[in-house]
Amino acid sequence: MIDTEGYRSNVGIILCHPDGRLFWARRIGENAWQFPQGGIQHNESPKQALYRELEEEIGLKAGDVELLGCTRDWLRYQLPPHMLRQHNRGNRFIGQKQIWFLLKLTTSEGRVCLNTSAEPEFDHWRWVSPEVTVKEVIEFKRAVYLRALEELMPMLNRSPLSIAHS
Repeated sequence: MIDTEGYRSNVGIILCHPDGRLFWARRIGENAWQFPQGGIQHNESPKQALYRELEEEIGLKAGDVELLGCTRDWLRYQLPPHMLRQHNRGNRFIGQKQIWFLLKLTTSEGRVCLNTSAEPEFDHWRWVSPEVTVKEVIEFKRAVYLRALEELMPMLNRSPLSIAHS
């Protein structure tokens, strides 16, 4: 769904290991790492999209995680000019607006499965520190990642201050 300003509604997923490290996934065929994310479908709430995307992208179900919180508002990023395209019905697509969710893994990491959907998004994953995610994510998403981490990481009793200055 694209709003009147050209932003696609989306959810972002920050999945934490019990030790505080974060789930970091590599896009298939690219050296591009990111958090799982995905679009919100028509008549779907952000929370419903969260659990659908969690299962589609990394094979986990609601019972495998604990929902710790979400961002208070939409966080937006614009795509660089070379990535812009017309979307269906002529709507101009300029970027994503996202509600970010913080989850804690409550089951074995062995339950992670990257090929549960017909078109997998990722081919590899690892646990990393929050600082790594901000340094490695593609530049046009960096500010949104930093804002999501600054808002959500305190829910894990972990200070994000070192992230802002890395």
